[in-house]
Amino acid sequence: MAIFLSAVCPIAALLVLDGAIGEVAPNLRRHLLALLGSSTIIFPVGLADDLCNVPAQLKLAAEVLIAGLLCLAGVRISSIALTDQWVLHLGGWGTVLTILWIVGVANAVNLSDGLDGLAAGVCAIACGVIAIFAIHCGEVVMAVFMLALLGSLCGFLIFNFNPARISMGDSGSLFLGFTIGACSVMCVAKSAALVGLTLPALALGIPIFDTLFAAWRRFLEGRSVFAPDRSHFHHRLLDLGLRHRQAVIVIYGATLLVTGLGLLMLIRKDLGSLVIFSGVLLLILLLFRAVGAIHVRQTLTRLQEKYADARQTRGERETFERLQLGVRAVRTPPQRWQAICDAAEQLELAWVSLQVTDTAGNQETSIWRRADTPASFARILTVRFPVRDLLDVASAEFEIAVLVNGSLQSANHRAGLFVRLAEECILSKLSLGKQPARDRA
Repeated sequence: MAIFLSAVCPIAALLVLDGAIGEVAPNLRRHLLALLGSSTIIFPVGLADDLCNVPAQLKLAAEVLIAGLLCLAGVRISSIALTDQWVLHLGGWGTVLTILWIVGVANAVNLSDGLDGLAAGVCAIACGVIAIFAIHCGEVVMAVFMLALLGSLCGFLIFNFNPARISMGDSGSLFLGFTIGACSVMCVAKSAALVGLTLPALALGIPIFDTLFAAWRRFLEGRSVFAPDRSHFHHRLLDLGLRHRQAVIVIYGATLLVTGLGLLMLIRKDLGSLVIFSGVLLLILLLFRAVGAIHVRQTLTRLQEKYADARQTRGERETFERLQLGVRAVRTPPQRWQAICDAAEQLELAWVSLQVTDTAGNQETSIWRRADTPASFARILTVRFPVRDLLDVASAEFEIAVLVNGSLQSANHRAGLFVRLAEECILSKLSLGKQPARDRA
């Protein structure tokens, strides 16, 4: 609340001032009003999350919607000047890029708020960099806005630095990230200079890359990208033995270093600025590699495993769909049992046992066994499940043994597919004899 009010009130007062500064504001009045309005909307979204834990998907949808409304108000990137002669016109893709950038920065700042004073300090540096760029381009009002936000963050840090007496919460981090992203877009929209995006990207380089690597890491692990973990950049620093304050100061220093090098792009007007930007990005990646946040070999291994698992799962799914057609075509009890045996064979089961008990207490056990087990399958996964809601029997129970070849997840998936096929076989119509238990091959 303190960050929000101390940043928004000065710029809101600026819009109603007369005089020299008031004469500058009319050229930006519509965009500034849109910026203030969207920032005012995003703040209660974060506040609601602080108070009652809004689902991550709903919060993300709200961010995209508010960023889209900002684009409709004219705050979007329409072109980027790579050099004086080479200007990239984005057209409709400019709106997509703008939304992705604003939402990405908002979430990067939100995820970086893991240590006392971390998000506030990094955002303060980003505000200072954008203010410098705005002054360089003659955007006085934008510079005032960024300096007002910088001042609010400096005052906030007095109480937020470790040990923190107040915390930012999602209301503060979402507001900061959204506002910084939107202000950088406004700078690019006015100047069309690529440096308007690259400078804030470098200032927020650690949070942005941390967010990208976190999403990538969770994807490789098969978890939701919204799932929390303890593998962020600041967590890595703590794992290396740094204390809370030391980790925050190290990130401050790294951010000042990369932004200081990034300011050299203001001097160059040609492709040299892109060379500087690429070099600084490489430096950020080396920082992540140094703290152990990037493992190239492990990543490649997980990618290969994920690709192999996906290919195997797709093959198992195709087998299931083919077997399902066969199951739906059978009519008699012997045909149904044969369909179950065929399913067990093709889904790589070691054996299947079906025990059926009629209402008089008579039992019949049908067993299928694989003729030969490949040497590559060293383990089995045993699963027992009942078949309920039968018409002419009291109970029926399956016991299956699934062959495991390295991946237990694949065996579990094949077991689930077999359960679905077995339940679809209309086992209630199986005729029961009074013969003793026997094997049916």
